[in-house]
Amino acid sequence: MESNAIYTTSDAGLNRFFGKIYGLVGMGVGLSAVISYLMLGPFSHLFVNILMNYSWVYTAAIFVELALVFLASGAARKNTPAALPLFLVYSALNGFTLSFIIVQYTQATVFQAFISTAIVFFTMSLIGISVKRDLSGMAKFLMAALIGIIVASLVNIFLASGTMSFVISIISVLIFSGLIAYDNQMIKKVYYAMNGQVSDGWAVSMALSLYLDFINLFLNILRLFASRD
Repeated sequence: MESNAIYTTSDAGLNRFFGKIYGLVGMGVGLSAVISYLMLGPFSHLFVNILMNYSWVYTAAIFVELALVFLASGAARKNTPAALPLFLVYSALNGFTLSFIIVQYTQATVFQAFISTAIVFFTMSLIGISVKRDLSGMAKFLMAALIGIIVASLVNIFLASGTMSFVISIISVLIFSGLIAYDNQMIKKVYYAMNGQVSDGWAVSMALSLYLDFINLFLNILRLFASRD
């Protein structure tokens, strides 16, 4: 992780950089999916035991996840060897916490939501890669909107409004779809700004951002599909 990966500033070099990032995103999503499957399948007895007797484990895992995001992001910016392991540990732990959410839905709904998320994700990725307009202004608006959605979600914990939850999910899908496009455009900007001399840390940092976009998009689409059912 300490050495820089040097690419040529050609389309082939950019494609290799994208390939590395998306390979990491695939590893993260795949690891999360495997852990969730194990918790709800072969290790379902452990899952039920935690759910019934040790619910604090889930809460603790959420706080550890938050810490891991900051640690992985910081390690990636510094291009240290710990960046990739931290990203993978976070992905695995996220698979654990996701199992407590996924268990509330039918397998068909989860599958449909995942496929829909993948379609939206790759569509917005292509838009972000190909669009010529600078999306930085849009990203600032989306981040402000995301803060508003987080506040609204906290308020809705007490209100328990189904309508408000539905609206929050729709807006969240739009927000994370836009962020996917922006993050893909950022990959190109970083690559060309560094003349192809991009470090592995940058690849992990970009992969973490896209992974978070994918997971949050999936969760909100899942809620929308469930409300439809």
